[in-house]
Amino acid sequence: MAPLIGTRSRLIYIGDLASTRAKDFAMLDVVVVGGGYVGLSVAVSIKQAAPHLAVEVIEAAPEDAWKKDPRASAIISAATKMLDVFGIWDRIEPDAQPINRMIVTDSKTSDPVRPVFLTFDGAVEDGRPFAHMIPNVSMVAALRGACTDRGITIRHGLRATDFRDTGPSAELTLSDGSKLNARLIVACDGVRSKLRDLAGIKTVTWQYGQSGIVTTVEHERPHEGIAEEHFLPAGPFAILPLKGNRSSLVWTERTEDADRLVASDDLVFEAELERRFGHKLGTIRATPDRRAFPLGLTLARAFIAPRLALAGDAAHGIHPISGQGLNLGFKDVAALAETVVEADRLGLDIGSINVLERYQIWRRFDTFRMGVTTDVLNRLFSNDITPIRVLRDFGLGIVEGLPALKNYFIREAAGSAGNNNPRLLAGQQI
Repeated sequence: MAPLIGTRSRLIYIGDLASTRAKDFAMLDVVVVGGGYVGLSVAVSIKQAAPHLAVEVIEAAPEDAWKKDPRASAIISAATKMLDVFGIWDRIEPDAQPINRMIVTDSKTSDPVRPVFLTFDGAVEDGRPFAHMIPNVSMVAALRGACTDRGITIRHGLRATDFRDTGPSAELTLSDGSKLNARLIVACDGVRSKLRDLAGIKTVTWQYGQSGIVTTVEHERPHEGIAEEHFLPAGPFAILPLKGNRSSLVWTERTEDADRLVASDDLVFEAELERRFGHKLGTIRATPDRRAFPLGLTLARAFIAPRLALAGDAAHGIHPISGQGLNLGFKDVAALAETVVEADRLGLDIGSINVLERYQIWRRFDTFRMGVTTDVLNRLFSNDITPIRVLRDFGLGIVEGLPALKNYFIREAAGSAGNNNPRLLAGQQI
């Protein structure tokens, strides 16, 4: 029996005390805060390439909350290659709808005809569709399964409340009072990241006065894998194909109008929806789940601090006009995993600022460029100023007439442009 320590109120076994301290101050290699797409992918990518590293995920939501998410997301070709490396694309693909073609229009809501200014075929150079639409539940289920297969623990219902760089490691305090020590903390805790604030990392932030209404529409006729983006005066109205006769909508409106529409009854909502959706797919019906999300731009001034790296929305939140927000997060995953794993193989400290600087250099310019691009596109197309409409439609027409330029844009959208992509996005092991 272990010896006892006497106190006025109780007796404590020394062995029990040591066990409690070990639990409260568990030493890990990597702790990922945030159990969404990006956080789970960070954990899987690092653990797969370096199985000896101790990796844990901290998730604020209850254990089964992810099963109630009705949304779907556009996943680019490069990201599907990474999921293939993880060994989970075969699990996801049966639920994934390829985007075979994309068309772009520019019109008013009241226009009886919406001329098509730009079309993109969906295939990139390796024959893959440039993107797939995937239900969130399918993606998260596959990533959680990959965590289980690799022995990665996911702790639910916990938030990070404090973060301190202690030199050789970081100390992370959780909402239940427990503490974790890790060589590297990865913040994937969203656009309002608590860890980013605790680390003193500032952001460039502004709001657009717009909200994105997200819902699913059932329609009479098949969509044939065609995605559409209608540029309307209040903002883009995107129709994205799902499996079966269903489509996912990302419908941008001024915030006050979006709130009114989401709160309205089904008859009013569907009448407004039909004005924008049209009749090309026959009778339509919106499913009951509809939500509005405020839209803005948030760019972290730094992606790293000692013992801390930001990824996904914690590092950047952009307008959905290009459909690239989540895919920027997957690019973060691939770059960070390659940085961490290669440093570990060289015997370097994976949480040191010198190691993490490579990740920051790799990702910050691309993120800034995409943030500026989406900001300019939103300001350019979310208005009804006649001279601007004429100029932007002229520009779309020029792109339509230049196949080489169109090919570059579709490769850029698919994540296959450039020669500095992380290996995971090329479908290669780290």
